[in-house]
Amino acid sequence: MKSIDLSSIDLNLLVAFEALYEERSVTAAAQRLYLGQPAMSAALRRLRMLFDDELFIRIGREMQPTSKTLEVAPGILLALNQIRQTLESNQSFEPKTTQRSFAIGSSDYTSFVIVPKLVALCQQTAPGVNVRLIGFEKDSVEDLLEQGAIDLALGVFPNPPQETLHESLFQERFVGIAHKGHGAIANGSVSLGTFANLPHALVTIRRDDTGYIDQVLATYNLKRRIAVTTPHMMVLPSLVASSDLIASVPSRIATHLICHQELEIFELPIETQAWTVSLLWSKLVDKDSANCWLRQTLKTACASL
Repeated sequence: MKSIDLSSIDLNLLVAFEALYEERSVTAAAQRLYLGQPAMSAALRRLRMLFDDELFIRIGREMQPTSKTLEVAPGILLALNQIRQTLESNQSFEPKTTQRSFAIGSSDYTSFVIVPKLVALCQQTAPGVNVRLIGFEKDSVEDLLEQGAIDLALGVFPNPPQETLHESLFQERFVGIAHKGHGAIANGSVSLGTFANLPHALVTIRRDDTGYIDQVLATYNLKRRIAVTTPHMMVLPSLVASSDLIASVPSRIATHLICHQELEIFELPIETQAWTVSLLWSKLVDKDSANCWLRQTLKTACASL
C-alpha cells in the first residue's frame, strides 16, 4: 500500500476536522479556532476533497457526520491528542511527581564534592528523581551530550566543544595534605626544597606519573618524586595518613578529608593557578524544562559548598 505524502497535506485541516466533528457546526467550529466562518467553510471544502466524501451533512440545525467521518474520526482525534500530550510533556516538568532518571557525566572529584549536595536537594524537592553518574573522557563529552547518553557534564572545560553551552559553578585550587604531626610541616607550610624532596602520592587516571604540580615545579628547575600513583581518590586519605607521603589535592577534597582522617592541610610553596569547575550541556536541550531544572538544582547545590 502506497503511503500518503504528508508534505502535500495541510495538517491544520485535521484540527478543523476535529472542531467540526465535536461542534457539529461550521459557525461554532470557526469560533473555537478563532477563524471567520468563510475560512472554516473553505477548510470543510478542502477536507471533502481530501477524503473524497461529504464528511458532514446538514440535517436540521446540525452538521451530522457521514459513515466515512465516523470511520476516520477516532484515529484523527487520537493522533491529535498524542501530539498535544507530547508537546505538553516537553513544556512542563513537575519535580515533585517526576520519576525521571538523569545521567550526569562526572569525575571522582565532582562526584565527591557536588553530587551529595545534589542528591540531598533532590530528596527534598524531587523525591522520585534518580541520578546516574557516568565517567567520561573529555574528548568524547560532546558526542555523549549530543547522543543523549548524558544530560549534562561536570568538570573543567577550558575549551568547551562548539555545540555545547557552559556555566561556571565555582573556583578551585590546590592545597597540600599530610598526616598530622608530619615533621616537615610547620605552621601549615613547608619550604620549596622540602616540598620537592618529600615523597608524593598522585591521583591520576592516566598511565603516567606527571601532574600539573610537576609542570609548575619544572619552572623552578625542580622535580619531585612520585612514590605512589593511583586512579582512586578514596585510597588517598588512608595512604597519606599512614605514611610520610604528601599529596596535592583540590581544597574542597582536603577540607572533607581532614574531618575523617588524621590529616592536616598546608599551603603549597609554589604558585598554582586556580581553575573553574563548570557545567556543560548540549544546545539541543538548552530549553528543555527538565534539563533547566537539573542545571538550576546543581547551581543551588554548588552555592552552598
